[in-house]
Amino acid sequence: MTVARTLYRTGTLAADLRALGLGPGDVVLVHCSLRALGPVAGGPATLAAALRAAVGPSGTVVVPAQTPDNSVSSPAYHAATAGLTDGERLAYEERMPGFDPAVTPSFGVGAFAEHVRRLPGAVRSRHPQTSFSAWGPLAEELMRVHDLDSHLGERSPLAALEAAGARTLLLGVGYATCTALHLAEYRLRRPAPCRPYRCYVLRDGRRERLDFDAPHLDAAPFPAIGAELDRAAFTRHGTVGDAPARLLPISDAVRTAVAWMDAHIGR
Repeated sequence: MTVARTLYRTGTLAADLRALGLGPGDVVLVHCSLRALGPVAGGPATLAAALRAAVGPSGTVVVPAQTPDNSVSSPAYHAATAGLTDGERLAYEERMPGFDPAVTPSFGVGAFAEHVRRLPGAVRSRHPQTSFSAWGPLAEELMRVHDLDSHLGERSPLAALEAAGARTLLLGVGYATCTALHLAEYRLRRPAPCRPYRCYVLRDGRRERLDFDAPHLDAAPFPAIGAELDRAAFTRHGTVGDAPARLLPISDAVRTAVAWMDAHIGR
């Protein structure tokens, strides 16, 4: 016999989010697998409404809006060009569109993040590879600074989120996707080495190439750091819909990650 699954709606998801610890005025960076939530009536729009109900009109919701496909060194680029000849790779690169924060879709961050990016009033940071989008009264301020050589560092929205007392919410995803932990890599006793990056942007309707140096970031240690974060008193655990959920302060998560990486990683 087939058992009907619960169809989740705004009110139920909002109640789950409140039970996890979200409340009015909160600033929250969300990483989400919609599939893990189970059947949601209305899809990403319903989750967005539930988050708005939980944090209220004074709260701000932030999502990754990254574009790793706008790169010649990312795993996304290597997967897309695997098996191509040098000439074919050059032709592929020449077809890569320039980044325009107003219209360029995010890549690989999920349907919910892309939905928030496209909401009326959402504000996107201007980094051509690691942008974020924010929806709420603090959106402009949080997205204002995002320097080219600070993908996820001190001059990026992550540092602004930390300063604002934001928390990060992991819905049906693990710590490997916890972008906030990258901020720790900029604060290590032995900082990450720099390497070259290349991407493309649109300026006044013209596609331009950008070459720059920035730290080489590596999420490989994040699951191990996450095991420690899961034991921390500041991490809230619960369920939203069908999805396991974690809610934790960005400042505490970054501080824990710095200590763990300083103790376990040699450069």
